[in-house]
Parts: sequence; C-alpha cells; structure tokens
Amino acid sequence: MNAMTAQGDWNILKGKLKQTWARITHNTLKKVEGKTDELIGRIQKRTGASRQVIEKAMRECDAEHLV
Repeated sequence: MNAMTAQGDWNILKGKLKQTWARITHNTLKKVEGKTDELIGRIQKRTGASRQVIEKAMRECDAEHLV
C-alpha cells in the first residue's frame, strides 16, 4: 500500500464519519464536507493524486460551470 492509497482510505473514512455526525446533529454543511472528503479519498485511492491536485481540478470544474 502506498502513501496515496493510505491517504485515500483515510479521507474516505473521514468523509463517512462527517456524514454520520451530520445525521446526528442535522448539520447539512458537515454532510456535504463529508461527501467531499469521501470523493477526494476515492479519487486519491484510484489515481494516486494528491489532495491539492484533486481540489484544484474540482475548483476548475466548478469555475467552468459557473461561467
């Protein structure tokens, strides 16, 4: 297991925990953050890309859709 796979696993777990906590507290923002962390973790695990690279690509994709 390489570092990015481990980091991806951690982000998936962290995302799921945030989603669960959001259900308990009814905090929608935490649920969205959890889903984002889970998605980033899954992308990291499959591609080996760093979180920063993935977040940058996501921001660029959002910017294209806002124009």
